[in-house]
Amino acid sequence: EMEEMLTVKLSVVIFSDSEIIGYALDTLYNVISNDLEEEEQEENLPKQVDDLGSQFTEIFIKQQENVTLLLTLVEEFDFHVRWPGVKLLTSLLKQQGPQVQQIILVSPMGVSRLMDLLADSREVIRNDGVLLLQQLTKSNAAIQKIVAFENAFERLLDIITEEGNSDGGIVVEDCLLLLQNLLKNNNSNQNFFKEGSYIQRMKPWFEVGDDNCGWSAQKVTNLHLMLQLVRVLVSPTNPPGATSSCQKAMFHCGLLQQLCTILMATGVPADILTETINTVSEVIRGCQMNQDYFASVNAPSNPPRPAIVVLLMSMVNERQPFVLRCAVLYCFQCFLYKNQKGQGEIVSTLLPSTIDATGNSVSAGQLLCGGLFSTDSLSNWCAAVALAHALQENATLKEQLLRVQLATSIGNPPVSLLQQCTNILSQGSKVQTRVGLLMLLCTWLSNCSIAVTHFLHNPANVPFLTGQIAENLGEEEQLVQGLCALLLGISIYYNDNSLENYRKEKLKQLIEKRIGRENFIEKLGFISKHELYSRAAQKPQPSFSSPDHMMFDHEFTKLVKELEGVISKAIYKSSEEDKKEEEVKKTLEQHDNIVTHYKKVIREQDQELEELKQRINTLTSQNEQLQVTVTQQVSQIQQHKDQYNLLKVQLGKDTQHHNSHSDTFQMNGIQTEEVSKLKEELEEWKNKHELLQGQLREKDSVIEKLVSALTVSTELDAELEVLRSQIQLQSAEISKLQMENQKLQVMVPVNKSLIFSLSEVKALSEEKESLKQHLDSSSSTVAILQDEKNKLQQEVCFWLTRIRSYLH
Repeated sequence: EMEEMLTVKLSVVIFSDSEIIGYALDTLYNVISNDLEEEEQEENLPKQVDDLGSQFTEIFIKQQENVTLLLTLVEEFDFHVRWPGVKLLTSLLKQQGPQVQQIILVSPMGVSRLMDLLADSREVIRNDGVLLLQQLTKSNAAIQKIVAFENAFERLLDIITEEGNSDGGIVVEDCLLLLQNLLKNNNSNQNFFKEGSYIQRMKPWFEVGDDNCGWSAQKVTNLHLMLQLVRVLVSPTNPPGATSSCQKAMFHCGLLQQLCTILMATGVPADILTETINTVSEVIRGCQMNQDYFASVNAPSNPPRPAIVVLLMSMVNERQPFVLRCAVLYCFQCFLYKNQKGQGEIVSTLLPSTIDATGNSVSAGQLLCGGLFSTDSLSNWCAAVALAHALQENATLKEQLLRVQLATSIGNPPVSLLQQCTNILSQGSKVQTRVGLLMLLCTWLSNCSIAVTHFLHNPANVPFLTGQIAENLGEEEQLVQGLCALLLGISIYYNDNSLENYRKEKLKQLIEKRIGRENFIEKLGFISKHELYSRAAQKPQPSFSSPDHMMFDHEFTKLVKELEGVISKAIYKSSEEDKKEEEVKKTLEQHDNIVTHYKKVIREQDQELEELKQRINTLTSQNEQLQVTVTQQVSQIQQHKDQYNLLKVQLGKDTQHHNSHSDTFQMNGIQTEEVSKLKEELEEWKNKHELLQGQLREKDSVIEKLVSALTVSTELDAELEVLRSQIQLQSAEISKLQMENQKLQVMVPVNKSLIFSLSEVKALSEEKESLKQHLDSSSSTVAILQDEKNKLQQEVCFWLTRIRSYLH
């Protein structure tokens, strides 16, 4: 009957107006929904109602057309249709989520239709649309991807901003829950969120003021969800590459810096502070850049103290809340995870050469030692685990820590840190303290033969371990027995046989005699079979329901898994097999040394190659610049050539003009600047010449008389003819010298200055001078002309002298 009624209601929806459709949807919602009134909730009938609503939902979705029709109705803009449609679809998803999700997924544009609800201007529909999408995206990666690619991130972040970020109401909480659905365990959406630069938009969520008192419960809830959303993106369970890229993005946008500000702020609620520490832990875990930044953060104290030191103070303080101490331990572990630089800085604070003798400041190492030997077993455990993480996979630091000496009491000589750990172990302290110390010793001695030798050098250590393993103790002590067996097994497996009384073979004989091999292996197996071991192995974050359950560290469970098998085999090996194994180890060590050597060579070659590449890049850049310079110089040279050719033509014309006056001076070529200067000087000379020409005109009548007198004098003509012939010979010689100079000009580079053939010019001038003097003596009639000409020649000599001095 119920099935028929539901079908009839749907048929009414199809053919009726919007008001009747709304009433029908409301009725279906009331039939299917489990929302109870306050009076009904007090009657303790939730299970019955829950079952009834689930049955009605199953009847409704049996015909997929009902859900398809409902999707169509949700598209209607009419408030009376859309709102009850959204509520009904949300209720269907609550009752039969996977089945309804599958129907929507196969419906054409089914998910896209519902995404329009986030853009509805009516807040009640928008807010209920967020609740609908929460149910729709639960545990369905395919729908999550579709919703994300339908621009859900942009819309949800806009709503959170509009509502006031962490100061917003429950709408912000609902949007954050939807974002968690979309991102948690969905690597594709996480990458899309990062690539879309949405991480940068998270930074304003964590902006807090100076006064952090009086936060509302809703703000605390919102900040919790915001911090959890950050952790979703950098979770250790995500693919390493995805986590690393998100960590770097959080550093570059300032999100990590903002979280560290909250970490050191005053007045922040304790639960928010705890969750912030856990968030910072995962943002820096395994990311060197973020770890380095965290190491530089200082608390706002006077004098400023490193944030790491301030946090460790809380960890070893038994008055602090348990969850806060666990969060600080996790933060410290994440800071040291794959961070050899950070490990070295922590261990260095314990070494004698770096301890502050003034006692003005407390270091991380001093806090860890203080916690290690305090009366609080929880501080013992936390300090031991923290110190073990400082040694994780770092053989160099394991050796350096052997140098640490402790002053136990006034007047007594100092003892080594290793010795003090074994002393406390043998004093029968609490189980939690002994478990912590045994985990530290196992981590310290593993893969470090020198530490094993130091441990075995104390004659009390081996008898203590064999005594603990051999006894039949209660269930509470079985965990300690298992760890003692592991420590003794490590002392055998990593033994280099440097101590005669504690060689591998003798230790195995001791086990056979006092414990028995089978009994030893059984006790060793107590560790991995323990319930608390299984819990710790699940995830890196320390998570304990109570302080009593704080027994195993996540990283230590990996060490147990690695060593349990090899120690079991080592116990049963004969001395001959041990010898063979030693030989194999030596061979492997030699091989490792060779590999290490070649790795070093390769690193050096890579460095040289990188330097050569940089040098090539530099030379290539310089070559390109030089090419440009050469091109410019070639262009300039061509311009100089063109100018030279032009000047040569001009000088040729000037030469012809001066030859007509018998005052020619041959030039082989000069630079542009020199030519311009010579031109100016020549122009001045021309002006002076014109002045002299004017003076000569006045003597024209005299000259004409002299010329007529010369024509009468036959002897004078003969002498003049001789002079002309000599002048012609000299002209021929000058032409020859010009030819030779032109040949030399081709051989001389264009960009060098070309000089006069001064010696030839000087010789010719001297010959001319002698000829002129001879001409003067031959005829007294040309005395006046010769005087004038001598003046001109003096002027020429003056200019020649200036030209010579200039060229020289």
